[in-house]
Amino acid sequence: MGERKGVFVTVGTTSFDKLVEAVDSAPVKEALFRRGFSHLQIQIGRGTYLPSKVSGQEGCLEVDYFTFSPSIADHLKAASLVISHAGSGSIFETLRLNKPLVVVVNEDLMDNHQAELAEELANRKHLFFARGPHLLAKTIESMDLESLVPYTPGDPNDIAAQIDASLGLNSPAEGSVKKGGEGESEGANISKSKAKKDAKKAEKAEKAAQRQQQAKGAASAAAGGSESGEADPLSSNYGDVPVEDIQSKFISGRVGELCAEMKDKSVLIRGAAQVIRPVSKKMAFLVIRQSMSTVQCVLVVSKDLVSPQMVRFATSLSKESIVDVEGVISVPNEPIKGTTQQVEIQVRKLYCINRAIPNLPINIEDASRSETDFKKAEEKGEQLVRVGQDTRLNYRVLDLRTPANQATFRIQCQVENVFRLFLLSENFVGIHSPKLTPGSSEGGAAVFKLDYKGQPACLAQSPQLYKQMALCGGFDRVFEVGSVFRAEDSYTHRHLCEFVGLDVEMEIKEHYFEVCDIVDRLFVAMFDHLNKNCSKELETINHQYPFQPLKYLRKTLRLTYAEGIQMLKEAGTELEPMADLNTESEKKLGKLVSEKYNTDFYILTRYPLGVRPFYTMPCYDNPAYSNSFDVFIRGEEIISGAQRVHLPELLTKRAEECGIDIKTISTYIDSFRYGAPPHGGFGVGLERVVMLFCGLNNIRKTSLFPRDPQRLVP
Repeated sequence: MGERKGVFVTVGTTSFDKLVEAVDSAPVKEALFRRGFSHLQIQIGRGTYLPSKVSGQEGCLEVDYFTFSPSIADHLKAASLVISHAGSGSIFETLRLNKPLVVVVNEDLMDNHQAELAEELANRKHLFFARGPHLLAKTIESMDLESLVPYTPGDPNDIAAQIDASLGLNSPAEGSVKKGGEGESEGANISKSKAKKDAKKAEKAEKAAQRQQQAKGAASAAAGGSESGEADPLSSNYGDVPVEDIQSKFISGRVGELCAEMKDKSVLIRGAAQVIRPVSKKMAFLVIRQSMSTVQCVLVVSKDLVSPQMVRFATSLSKESIVDVEGVISVPNEPIKGTTQQVEIQVRKLYCINRAIPNLPINIEDASRSETDFKKAEEKGEQLVRVGQDTRLNYRVLDLRTPANQATFRIQCQVENVFRLFLLSENFVGIHSPKLTPGSSEGGAAVFKLDYKGQPACLAQSPQLYKQMALCGGFDRVFEVGSVFRAEDSYTHRHLCEFVGLDVEMEIKEHYFEVCDIVDRLFVAMFDHLNKNCSKELETINHQYPFQPLKYLRKTLRLTYAEGIQMLKEAGTELEPMADLNTESEKKLGKLVSEKYNTDFYILTRYPLGVRPFYTMPCYDNPAYSNSFDVFIRGEEIISGAQRVHLPELLTKRAEECGIDIKTISTYIDSFRYGAPPHGGFGVGLERVVMLFCGLNNIRKTSLFPRDPQRLVP
């Protein structure tokens, strides 16, 4: 029960507004939190109930509200507990997933079917009952989540299996019909209750068939027939594209390249239908998105060009469906709001390549809103949907489509690119070290341990030892970009269990400040490049997540650790002179440096030896300190670097003092017995650099698919 747990609440009709209101109440939320739950998703349904607050963090419980979702199964899979009303179809999906279930029932709403279901499921301890919403909190407090009896599909005596069969979710085995005398049928012994239920099922099936027939008729009309049954002579200009034809078109334009100079030119583009807005039976607008660019497409009924059926087909598309649009570029007289391109496409042909499901689990528009948008809506008395962080990460594929996320990972790409190009220009050689190691490279117990063909092994905490061994192998300057794994239980905004490490190691000719010089020039070049070449991306991020541009000097500021401690002391913060800086002290020092030196980027050198890894070289003039440094952006550490110990005897002594088993690093130590030059280096997390440069509040925003102590999927 130690992992992060979520609760999913599903309701389907207006009759159960009271249930949602009960779950949304403080006593129930408090009960959920006390039972170890941390995330609550509430499906409001189509009732009249409105939550008292928008989605977001409420105390220690993160709450999301949404009106409907087609992917109920995805919500159920992600949940550790499901709360439902007795008539919800999600009950059976919950059972198939072996999830604990709380069913809220009112006696006046229960028919025989629900009563039998309740008794059957309660016997299997798969669900708990609250007869009326007012008992829900007490039920949550007292329920036993550890004694569930697994659900076994196919049991003919199981009422849930019977319902599965009636819904066509499984089929009875051949020969399962009972044998009897002449004229005897299986229904001869059916109880009145079961006959009543069968009648209801038959009625529901008939209505479903009618709806299906109506849907087929509507689809047929959209695909080329009019309401009167007329064939559309322009039907070849639109429709769903067969799989075998998807690759056959030449896509002539990119949305981001469409401009006024292309007026009256014919183009063919492919993108996602971000907005579908019907105006009338004869007119509709589509906004097509491609990466970070959007363009408005217009359909107007016109003889021999666009038919009413084509307009109806366009408006029948679901958001995020992939479409091909062929048309003519036009330039409107008024600026277009809501699109990046200030031109329109007068649509002539429209083909759907891949239809998205009708109701997406999160709306791209909702996920793209800024705090300013929420504040303006609140001032107007409006309520907007807030997409919580966990929900974003659960549906990361959709979340990544927002403009801010598209911009963030383009900036991340540029950070890595500048890192490589700069170091290559400084005669560094790129290497790739193993990620399976026999022991810890950083000391301590924060490693992911595994079995390597019968041998104990770890995932690499850093490429540190192998960078140094590469220098011993004759490479005087090396760098690496690769995955780093840390098993620390750090539940913070800046820690991940897996991140991309940017690592550097180099020979030192005279002083370890030579490494600091590389850091200085590398990051000034990186910041200059981002400000010059990524202004569009930075503006896009700033629109959703406002931030101040990073302040940095042409020659990076360097302070000693003792000077930093003194600045904190003068500002009223007392620290042990030989202790490491904690997060609060780092942020305070960053603020003091910014105010005094007008920079958000600086280097702190000469750290106490006791707070550095075993391979750090002590200072020649005072062995209590070390030839080491940290680098900070906006008051948060991004780089840890130092001169390394290259003498095997001293290295062995330092490792033993740090509690490291010498046997696990024997080959590393031996590499210095064959002649090793003085050297040093540093490591930095790619995600943290992007987070702090862009002023973002959480490192999960800069990790494509984050891995933290609570998340392994998607």
